[in-house]
Amino acid sequence: MHHRLFLKLLPLIITTLLLSACSTAGPPVVGETGAVINPVDETNKLEAQITSARQNQIDILSPEIFAEAEKYYLKAKTGVEKESDPADILEYINESRSNLQKAEETAKIARTMLGTVIESRTMARKAGAPNIGKDYDNVEEDFLNLTRAIEKNNIKYTQKNAAGVDEAYRKLELRAIKIETIGEVRAILEKAEKDGVTEYAPESFALAKKMLDDTDQFISQNPYAKQEMLKMAQDDLFMARRALALADQCKTIGTMQPEEIALYIDDTLHKITTQLSAQDMRDQKFKIQVDNILKSIESLSNDHQFLSEKLTEKRAEFDTLQSADETRITALNQQIALLEGKTKEEQMAKEKILAEQRATEQKLAAERKFNQLFTTVQNSFDANEAEVYKKGDQLVIRLKGIQFPIGQAVIMPENYLLLSKAQRAIQSFDKPSVVIEGHTDSTGTYELNKHLSQRRAEAVRDYLVANQTLPADKVIALGYGPDRPLASNATPDGRAINRRIDIILSPGSTPAQ
Repeated sequence: MHHRLFLKLLPLIITTLLLSACSTAGPPVVGETGAVINPVDETNKLEAQITSARQNQIDILSPEIFAEAEKYYLKAKTGVEKESDPADILEYINESRSNLQKAEETAKIARTMLGTVIESRTMARKAGAPNIGKDYDNVEEDFLNLTRAIEKNNIKYTQKNAAGVDEAYRKLELRAIKIETIGEVRAILEKAEKDGVTEYAPESFALAKKMLDDTDQFISQNPYAKQEMLKMAQDDLFMARRALALADQCKTIGTMQPEEIALYIDDTLHKITTQLSAQDMRDQKFKIQVDNILKSIESLSNDHQFLSEKLTEKRAEFDTLQSADETRITALNQQIALLEGKTKEEQMAKEKILAEQRATEQKLAAERKFNQLFTTVQNSFDANEAEVYKKGDQLVIRLKGIQFPIGQAVIMPENYLLLSKAQRAIQSFDKPSVVIEGHTDSTGTYELNKHLSQRRAEAVRDYLVANQTLPADKVIALGYGPDRPLASNATPDGRAINRRIDIILSPGSTPAQ
């Protein structure tokens, strides 16, 4: 009897001895099933689960329970950094996952009960409602009260107040369209008129004003034509900015002599021609020079398409050859087994061992290739452009050099070279998955920073997808606002460090050759 009791207690004794012998979070511990558990690995897995939950809006649909899950995750992360007792870290991880599961279950109920409200909230945010400020924050708090009520099983409160919150989001959406987009257009036109700029491009400004008036009237008469309103508002803003640009150009040209104007245009066309490596045709009329540029661009576009198709064909050929080689190897192994007089069982055992050897070799080869590519990518960026480092089996490209206009999410031409380097880095891996993270400093309201960081991350994602870096389903954009600072927000240098875009790359099964 004592012998049986000792055997039952043996796993617990081993676990206790291991835990007491470990003074850091580094060494693995043994769980109740006898499996080895590494606190560092489990914390990294939990971080991925927390990130995925945020992406699925669990933090909004079950705010208080999710906050508990994140609290214990941060405790686990701090424990790893301070090399605390592994048992404590694993306890924090279990608490976090337990709360995360509860939050996901609550979120399912919230999606069912608040489907219409969630859709209205999404549309309001896309229209720019977070920029409104206090009024938006109040409605957002009302929405969180609905989801908190679901967490507390106060279903009657949610049912009673959902319609009111839904209507509030709809009104915010319309208001956001007028204030955030049309309001900006109106401000541009009013300032241009006050400064006397409209006289330099009167027709362009008149057209911009007419478009603005038409859009304002359309919004009032068609409050639910959301897509049309957004498109018209974007066109208005573009036309107003274009009128300003034309006025500025007209003002500059107005001080020049005819030959100066011709030389200015000639020099501009020549710069474009030089960058395209096209023929110098400055001895021809401007129309012919423009046609030369357009044809050069068309040719480059066709070349790019051709190379892309060829690359696809080569990859398909490689996959076919690899499959054929594997088939031949399998057939040869079977023939060898028969010639050696092996039994079926022995043959299967041999194949299993060979498969394990191949898997180990492939894993080691992939790791070597990843390290080689990491070094190559790291060396491709200047220190002021990006910081490249490894995070487990992921590659992180921290774009320090990317700049956005204040309060905007527009990618400017001066960022193209940096983003081209990022494209080549991503394309050096075989079918990777990429997460684009947007981060801001703490200046301004929290909600506005979260929204701005999301828009900037989406702008980088759209750029990469548009340039055929990766398929859309391989790139995720997440905005964290000021939640993950790298430095203190109390100084200008610290705030500059915190304003960044991180590209987190998870390689495919094997790196590209």
